[in-house]
Amino acid sequence: MNSTSSAQTPSSPSRRNIPHALSGPVAPAILRLAAPTVLVLVVQTMVGVAETYFVSFLGTEALAGVTLVFPILMLMQMMANGGIGGGTAAAIARASGAGRHDDANALLWHSIVLACGLGVVFSAVAFMIGSTLYQAMGGTGGTLSAAMTYSMVVFSASVPIWLTAMMSSALRGAGNARFPAMVTISGTFVLLPLSPTLIFGWGPFPALGVAGAGLAVAVYYLITATWLFVHLRSVGSALKFRPVPLERRLFGEILGVGLLSAIGTIQVNITVTFVTATVGHFGTEALAGYGIASRLDYLQIPILFGLGTAIVTLVGINIGANQIERARKIAWTGAGMAFAFSTTVGLVVAIWPQLWMGLFTDDPDVAAQGALYLHIVAPFYGAVGLGLALYFANQAAKRVFLPVLAGTARMVVAAFLGWSAVALWGANLTQLYWIVAVAAALYGMLTAFAVYRQTWK
Repeated sequence: MNSTSSAQTPSSPSRRNIPHALSGPVAPAILRLAAPTVLVLVVQTMVGVAETYFVSFLGTEALAGVTLVFPILMLMQMMANGGIGGGTAAAIARASGAGRHDDANALLWHSIVLACGLGVVFSAVAFMIGSTLYQAMGGTGGTLSAAMTYSMVVFSASVPIWLTAMMSSALRGAGNARFPAMVTISGTFVLLPLSPTLIFGWGPFPALGVAGAGLAVAVYYLITATWLFVHLRSVGSALKFRPVPLERRLFGEILGVGLLSAIGTIQVNITVTFVTATVGHFGTEALAGYGIASRLDYLQIPILFGLGTAIVTLVGINIGANQIERARKIAWTGAGMAFAFSTTVGLVVAIWPQLWMGLFTDDPDVAAQGALYLHIVAPFYGAVGLGLALYFANQAAKRVFLPVLAGTARMVVAAFLGWSAVALWGANLTQLYWIVAVAAALYGMLTAFAVYRQTWK
C-alpha cells in the first residue's frame, strides 16, 4: 500500500475535489461540500411524497400496505447511508487525507462486497419473515396483501439499494459529493414518470398496481447503481474500482465505525416507534397533532445529514493528514452551524406553531395538540442538531462509541421512561413531551461532552 509520504500531493483526490480541505476558511468548505447532498435529500423527500400520492389512487388498503413497508425500507436505507455508508466515507476520507490512495481504492472494493452481502441478507429476511412482521404491525386482509406485494418487489432490489448507498458514500469520502448528487437527481427524472406508468398502466405498459410502485423503485436503483459503477471504472473518477484480495484490516476500517453507527440508526427508529405508540394512549386528536408536529423533526434531516456528510469527509481527511486541530475546528464549526439552523427552526415554530400546523389541518383540537408538542419540544431541536453533527465528526475520528451511548440515553429516556411514565404512572401529554425534550437535551450535551473530552489521532 502507498505510504503517507505521498500525502497531499497536488494531484491527490482530496485536494482536487475539495480545494480547501486542509487549509482556508472552514465554514465555506463545509457548505460547499454539503450543498449537493442536501439537494439530493430534498429531491428524494419530494419523490417519496409523489410516490405516496400515486399509490393513494389505488385505495386505502394499498396505501396502508405501502405504509407498513416504509419503516423497514427506511431502516435499511438509513443503515446503508448513515450507518455502514458512514463508516465507508469516514475510512476513505482518512485514507485519502493520509495519501493512502491504494487503501482508499481497496476500501471501495470492500464496501462493494459488504453491500452485496448485506443486500442479500435484507432480501432474505424480507422474503422469509415479511408476512409475520407486517401482521405484527397490524396488517390484515387487503392491507397485508398489498404490503407483501410491495415488499417482495422493492426488497428484491436490496443489493442495488445498498450498492448505490455505499458507492455514493465512498465518493463523498473521497471528496466528490457532486457526482452522486447528479446521479441521484437525474434518476428521479426516470422514477417520477415511471412510477405512475407502471402503477396505472399507461401506454404499452400493463397496470401493475402496488407492484408497479415497487418495480419503479427497483428500476431506479438499478440505474443509479449501474451509473455509479461505470463512473468508478472511468479515468476521471477520484476512486478506482479494482477487485483486490479481501483484508480483515480494511473490513475493520469500515465496520469499526459502521456497525456502531448502524446501531445508532436502529435506536432512532425504536425511539420514534415508542413515542408514537405512547402518544396514541391520548386519543386520535393527540396522535394526529403529534404526527403533524413531529414531521418537522424529519424535514430537518436533509440539512443535518448534508452537513454531517461534509463533516465526515473534511474531518476524516484532516485526521488522515495529521491536522488534528483543524479537524476539531471543522467538527465544532459544523456543529455550531447545525445548532444554529435547528434552534432557529425550533424557536420559530415554538412561538408561532400555527405557521406549521396550519399547513396540514383546520381542526382546532388537532392543531392545539400539535402546538403543545412544538411549544415544549421544538426549542430543543438545536440540541439534536448539535448532537447529530458531532456524531458525524466522531464517525470520521473512529470514536463512535460514546455518541452511540448518548443515543442510547436518549432512547431510554424518551422511549422507555416516557412510555413507563404514561402507562404505569399516569403522566399526561405535557409531561410526556417534557420527557422527550429532556432526552433531546441530554443527547446533545452528552455528545458534545464526549467530543470535548476525547483525544483524536
